Amino acid sequence: MSKKKQFALAAALTGATAAVLTAGMFVRREVVKRRPFEIEEATISDMQRALKLGQTTSKDLVQMYLDRIERFDRDGLKLNSILELNPDALHDAEACDVKRTVTANVGPLFGIPVLVKDNLNTAGKMHTTAGSVALADHIAQEDSFVVRQLRKAGAIILGKANLTEFANFMTDKMPNGYSSLGGQVMNPYGASFDVGGSSSGPGAAIAANFAAAAIGTETSGSILSPASSNSLVGIKPTIGVVSRSGIIPIAHSQDTAGPMARTVRDAVLLLNAITGVDEEDEETVWSRGDIPKDYSVFLKHGGLKGARIGIDRHYMESLGDNKVKIINRALEVMKSKGAVVIDPVAIPSSDALEGRESCVMYQEFKWDLNRYLEQLPARVPVHSLKEVIAYNKDHADAALKYGQTVLEKSESMSGDLGEQQYLVDRADDIRLSRKEGIDAVMKNYRLDALIFANSAGCDIAAKAGYPSITVPAGYTNEGEPVGVTFTGMAFSEPKLIELAYSYEQVTKNRKAPELS
Repeated sequence: MSKKKQFALAAALTGATAAVLTAGMFVRREVVKRRPFEIEEATISDMQRALKLGQTTSKDLVQMYLDRIERFDRDGLKLNSILELNPDALHDAEACDVKRTVTANVGPLFGIPVLVKDNLNTAGKMHTTAGSVALADHIAQEDSFVVRQLRKAGAIILGKANLTEFANFMTDKMPNGYSSLGGQVMNPYGASFDVGGSSSGPGAAIAANFAAAAIGTETSGSILSPASSNSLVGIKPTIGVVSRSGIIPIAHSQDTAGPMARTVRDAVLLLNAITGVDEEDEETVWSRGDIPKDYSVFLKHGGLKGARIGIDRHYMESLGDNKVKIINRALEVMKSKGAVVIDPVAIPSSDALEGRESCVMYQEFKWDLNRYLEQLPARVPVHSLKEVIAYNKDHADAALKYGQTVLEKSESMSGDLGEQQYLVDRADDIRLSRKEGIDAVMKNYRLDALIFANSAGCDIAAKAGYPSITVPAGYTNEGEPVGVTFTGMAFSEPKLIELAYSYEQVTKNRKAPELS
């Protein structure tokens, strides 16, 4: 019997029996009655184990997440973290369940529901909008590279998550988590807490157990900030580890996608799936030899032993005493597990970076966004940054609750990446963030990683294009989540994963929010 016929027959099986295909033969077995699978705080490994044992199905997982979204995102607390659900999610899940009966070896993401931020292209029936009413009718003609990788791994795209509009590069006054199309995302740990941005929808949704994990994007803090604010693990990779093609951009020198999950292991499983060489993103081509085949081999319990970790207290000056105590406690835990904590260290260029203005992001935004928009089909009303600004003015009641000062400043730029001021500013960004910044402090103190509270050091790492991982560190007296962030030099993800996983396993700090 051909594989095609086997697959068709397996799809037709119903009732209390199922067929397992082995060596071209049907072996009938009775399906035991499943006990209810608890979706809340379930890891990807938990789900795969339950799927393998027949305790649940991918269709069940999707339905349980849809039920939670209806109960807490659309109703109840109204977290507003989901912009759009995939109308084919249940169908895709059924296909995974059938395929599982004929395929013995599937990957860790096979049949697992995930969310993606709504600035990643998704072909099919879902829109890609960056949260803008101007792009409300945009359906991408093809998947972004990251989404293709997820589908290739067998993941089910459950839906598109809300975000801070245009990834928080629209106006100076935009609150984290607001978009004109999706409204305001709320923090599931408390309405008074900042939800973080710009990947606020993925952050709130995964914290609230609306999917197994999610893909966010970051230009400067947009993964680390919402991950910290929602007691999640967020990985901001080195530029070049993950392709940016098919993602609505801000600035190509700093943009990247990355995983957001409830555990380090789950985040690493996502990272494994979305890496790869993409000819449309030359950074991934240049990084070809620097990316391990499997990041999960660095999930080591003893990763803190002997590690040299430094903390620049300058980046904690704006924190309240309660949050400082949480970070200090995290450092003591690291010391107790054999880490050498250098406290304090000083990043030489921190003042210079914070005290200067750079045109890089504004120039790149105009250049990059125009390249993206000009390819959109005619039915979309905007095909340039200038047209976005005009559309927003014509629909001000819906589009301009907080203005568009950043869009207008970017449009005032030349958009010429050969312009002298752009070249000078970009060279200064690299020099101050790398050679005179992170490189200098890490070499001077022989560090394996720098420690920051929440996303405090995101800007210097973003300008350098260097990786960071944030992990839950605890909660304030009021219940607000606090994260501890590990930052390293280019392609140091393996060491950062060791440190983050070891710290997570020792502390087990994450607690699910109470959604009643």
